Amino acid sequence: MPLFEQLRLQVIHLVDNGALVPGTRLPAVRALAEHLDVAPHTVARAYKELEAAGIVATRGRNGTVVCARDERLGGLSAAAAAYAAEAKAQGASFAEAVKLLAAAYDVP
Repeated sequence: MPLFEQLRLQVIHLVDNGALVPGTRLPAVRALAEHLDVAPHTVARAYKELEAAGIVATRGRNGTVVCARDERLGGLSAAAAAYAAEAKAQGASFAEAVKLLAAAYDVP
C-alpha cells in the first residue's frame, strides 16, 4: 500500500476514534514529512485526498484542520442522494442499490 494511503487511513482512523477532534490542526506538510522520514509530496498527497473527502480543510496560514463530522458528511450526503436518484431512475430496488453499494465498499 502506498505511503500516502497509509497516512490518509491513519488520519481517518484517528479522527473516527476521537484522537483528532474537529478543529485540531495537523502538522505542516514539511514538518510531518521530516518527522516520518518521507517525501513532502507523500504528506501533501495524503492531505489533498483527505481534503477532497472532507476529513480536513486547508485554511491558508491557519494550516490544515480536522473538520466537524457534519462538514465531512455533507458531500457524502449529496453523493448518496445522487446515487439513490440514479438507482431509482434505472429501476433498481432499494435492496439492489444497497447490494451494489456494499460491493463497491468491499463489504462481503
